[in-house]
This record gives sequence, structure tokens and C-alpha cells, in this order.
Amino acid sequence: MASAGCGVAIVSLDGHWLEVNPALCRMLGHAADTLVGQATAGFIHPDDQGVTPPLMASLLAGGQQARQADKLYQAADGRSIAVRESVALMRDGAGEPAYFIVQMQHVTAQDEDVRALREINASLEQRVHACTEALDVATRRLETFAYGVSHDLRAPLRAIDGFAKHLQRQAGPMLDEAGLDGLQRISAASQRMGGLIDSLLELNRVGRAELQPERVDVSLLAEWAAMELQEAQPQRSARVSVQPGLHVVGDERLLKVLLTQLLRNAWQFSAQGSQVEVDVEGVRSPDSLQLVVRDRGIGFDMSYAGKLFEPFQRLHGREEGAGNGIGLSIAQQVVARHGGRIWAEATPGQGATFHVTLHDLCAPETTA
Repeated sequence: MASAGCGVAIVSLDGHWLEVNPALCRMLGHAADTLVGQATAGFIHPDDQGVTPPLMASLLAGGQQARQADKLYQAADGRSIAVRESVALMRDGAGEPAYFIVQMQHVTAQDEDVRALREINASLEQRVHACTEALDVATRRLETFAYGVSHDLRAPLRAIDGFAKHLQRQAGPMLDEAGLDGLQRISAASQRMGGLIDSLLELNRVGRAELQPERVDVSLLAEWAAMELQEAQPQRSARVSVQPGLHVVGDERLLKVLLTQLLRNAWQFSAQGSQVEVDVEGVRSPDSLQLVVRDRGIGFDMSYAGKLFEPFQRLHGREEGAGNGIGLSIAQQVVARHGGRIWAEATPGQGATFHVTLHDLCAPETTA
């Protein structure tokens, strides 16, 4: 009784307080010694004096073990206290009525708590609505920016590259080695910028694309990505070993982007070797695929692994095969859209291993 949060009292069969707990004293504003020995009727509001007698009579008649009623009490300061009262009849060892146990919950306090919760919920709903509107505005701005990048920046880049090549064709015989090198640098830089724009747009699309879950043959996507890389650089010798039968429930287009980025990364950083060697393996669990992409390229220092998936962070120079610094950020975004994680292990000069966890986006009956 002493530790109960609601009012609790022991009441005699003739309706007098025998024992009261601190919560009931606080509720009514009376000290315990003021209440004990007094008739409970003296603290009930005049309007509800008729509620208690039939309730106790029903319990004494043996019709029910406990009864509940809402009634008004009067506090020491004259305030009306609305309570929800539960009364149970306790019997002695011989089965005879002994006393009543009364529990009183302050209904007004409950109502105040409910009102407070409603106000909090309303405030949260307003904040969520405001944040949603702000997010919609930011998304539209991002889409506008992406559209501008796609159209407005590509045109001048194409012009720069086109004029550089035109100048090289027209004035090439009159230029010395430094002049030709300058034109080639201009053309290469504009092409790199175009590739960077493509990667930024891809990063934006990956983050906003509506997911379309289906059972995806990851092995087939890996072989497809490897074939595209080989066709783009037919002069390079490559061995890409893909474990058959790897499946996950996910978005096929995004998973193709993921495998292309991982294999391209392995391809680029094997530039100094005589042959590209990549292994793609995996293990299925009931609801996910643990994927491993292992290469035998130049690797990297693990002390810089924290920067690996940050945009524009490069652990190697361009002469070692570094790209635009966006590819692994795209890969991480795809993995995040599938509720998974990606991390890498490497040793300088001995290659790198990327570990990817992909969770099924749904579980159709065809999932293995």
C-alpha cells in the first residue's frame, strides 16, 4: 500500500477508514491520522452519498467479489475529486466478511495526462508535417539541381571537348608536343567531368528510386557486369569467377548498379597487374545474402578504411586506377536501400575484399 501509485485503503464493514496509504492522503489532502477511524461517507461529495451503500450491500450479499464505480470525493481544500473506485470484499479464514479493500484512481489526473499526451501528439504531428514539407521542398530542389546538371552542364562540356578535338584535327600539324598535350588534357578533363556528372546523377537516382522487390539472380548480374567491363576494355586479360546460384529478393536495377560499381573498382585497381582476377562468392541465410567480392589488385592501407565510402575520397592516385571517388558511395547507397551494410578488408599489394550484406526486401514463396 505504501508504494502504490493510486489511493488504497482498508475500510471496515460499517464504512470506516481502517488504514490508508500516502497516495490516498495526497489525493484527499488529509493526513492519515485525520482519516483513520472516520466514516468514509464524511469525505464523499453530497451528490454521490447514495453510491456507496448499494455497492457495499451487493458485495456483502455475495453476488460479486468486486465492484467498480465512479464517484466524487471532497478534498480538504473543498475541491471535488473525481475518482474511479474499485471495491473488493475480503473474508476471514472461516469465509466470513472481514473488511473492504478500496482502490481509488484520480480520474482528473488521468484526464490531464490524456490531454497532455494529446497536446504532445498534436505538436509532434505539426513538426512531422513541417519536416515533411521541408523534405519535399528539398527533394524538389535536388531534382531541379539534378536536371540542371544533366542538361546545362553537359552542353558546355561537350562543346569544350568538341572544340578541342576540332582544333587538334585542324591545327595539329602546326602544334608542338606541348600544344598537342594541352589539347589532349582538355579533352580528357572534359570527359572526366562528364563521367563525374553521370556518377553524381546515379548517386541521386539510387537514393530516390522507388524499390521494386523481386527475386534477383545475383550471379547473373555479376556475370553481366563483368562482361560489360571486358567489352569496354577488350585489351585487358581478365578472370572473373562468379559462384552460381546466388539469389536475393531486391531491386534488380539497383543490384546491377551495385555489382557494376564493385567489379569496376576491382577492375580499376588491378590496372598495374598483368591480369584482372576477381572472385564473387556468397552464402544465403533465411532472409539475406552475404556477398563477397575479392580482387588481387593493389589493395589499400586499412588505416584509411573509414574514408572508403565517402564521396570524392580517393585512397590512390589516378595513375594507380582511381576513378571519380563516387563509385563506392553509390554501392553503399544501394546496400543501405536493401537494409544491409558493406565493409572492406585489404592489404597493400595483395588486393581487397568487399563484404556485403543484403537483406530480402520481401519474402515471396519462391525465395530459397
